[in-house]
Amino acid sequence: QVQLVESGGGLVQAGGSLRLSCAASGLTFSSYAMGWFRQAPGKEREFVAAMIRSSSSTYYGDSVKGRFTISRDNAKNTVYLQMNSLKPEDTAVYYCAARRGPPTAQAIRDKSTYDYWGQGTQVTVSS
Repeated sequence: QVQLVESGGGLVQAGGSLRLSCAASGLTFSSYAMGWFRQAPGKEREFVAAMIRSSSSTYYGDSVKGRFTISRDNAKNTVYLQMNSLKPEDTAVYYCAARRGPPTAQAIRDKSTYDYWGQGTQVTVSS
């Protein structure tokens, strides 16, 4: 049974930082592309960042580029999202997701192409 468990969310002031973690089990972690998405109240789930299996390529949403960094540790079956210079508009539930197969640059940003999802962790940025 595949499980993705996010942690590290919380309340932070604008300009602060948080590091999210997603621990995966029940899958061959190194064979999966891993992504982070977020969903604010009343909005659609949006792409935040993703990393392909080999960790050589990373992708970011325009709103987080230059502030967020995705990384993975295949030995620990864990993917991370370092979030710096946080803004109130970053407030959302953040979800970790796993995707089989080699993704195109477009597919890796598409939430419908992901196979497994975590339950999410709340990030709240106060102004």
